[in-house]
Amino acid sequence: MDFKKIFKAIKKGFEETDKFFLLICLCLSAFGTVSVASATARTVTDGGISRDATVMILAVILGTVACMIISFIDYDLILKLWPVIAAGSLFLMLLLLTPLGVAPDGRQDARSWIKLTSSLYLQPSEILKIGFIITFSQHLSKVKHDLDSLKNVFFLCVHALIPIGLVVITGDMGSALIFVLMFVGMMFVSGVHKLYFPAGILAVAAASPVVWYKVFDDIQRNRILALFNPEKYPTEIYQQQQALNAMKEGGFSGTGLFKGPFTQSGSIPECQNDMIFAVVCEELGFLGAVVLILLFILLAYRIVAVSNRAKNYSAKMLCYGVMFMIISQVIINIGMCTMLLPVIGITLPFMSAGG
Repeated sequence: MDFKKIFKAIKKGFEETDKFFLLICLCLSAFGTVSVASATARTVTDGGISRDATVMILAVILGTVACMIISFIDYDLILKLWPVIAAGSLFLMLLLLTPLGVAPDGRQDARSWIKLTSSLYLQPSEILKIGFIITFSQHLSKVKHDLDSLKNVFFLCVHALIPIGLVVITGDMGSALIFVLMFVGMMFVSGVHKLYFPAGILAVAAASPVVWYKVFDDIQRNRILALFNPEKYPTEIYQQQQALNAMKEGGFSGTGLFKGPFTQSGSIPECQNDMIFAVVCEELGFLGAVVLILLFILLAYRIVAVSNRAKNYSAKMLCYGVMFMIISQVIINIGMCTMLLPVIGITLPFMSAGG
């Protein structure tokens, strides 16, 4: 083994790494770890840190190492392996339809997890998101010279409907929405004729009654209706109201880390997951929320900057796919916390517990 060559490869890889981009990711990860530690501090009795915070720390370390390793793999090779990636992602999703698929407490209709051990779970839809970005980028690249063809647009829509359909079947409507936004975003920047988008909006409008009555269940419908009539749906709106109250409590500069009355009393259900933004707003105030949002904006800007330097069309689409995946989750999660959108179980990237 030639260690000199290995060292040179590592050195070259580090030199070519976008260090500012890496710094943004690490800042967001640190932000998330501290926020989760505060959100779960009440569960710790020995003065240490919670299991959720420990998982976050390990995830940051392992994730950083994994990213470094992946960065040494030519993305052209990854794109060439799209059939394997597609098959693997779909296989994991299909496992959810077997007894291996489990649902969270209180939502037995949403079989979105695979139980690996007594305390370790895998959410295949997260892997499917990456698989979709890779395969859809390759698909767009294959038809880029005739992108406006009705036939090609039709098959691109079919491509997107496969993962969306699988996610809907497992009951994870939140992830299905992320796939829709990723698909629309990637189609928009791909250069497809803009007249297809009004047609798509009309198709969605025509299908909305079917989705409302046949796809959504009572819980999902009630969560949407609760935004317009909170008094009638106190149970469905409770989590969001508590999150909003906590955000108001934070004011401009916040109550201080580990000092938020709502956070530390456990008054916000799942504050370490879906409602982590409310923890930031309560304990770090408006200033903390602005800093967090600016970090996400910088992240999106940097991804777009990388895409503009990409050597080919496929790489550009890969970048945009990741950007739309992250930003759509950020917008939906913050919308949930501020009662602008219904609760649909979307976590805040880099911030929510789970690693």
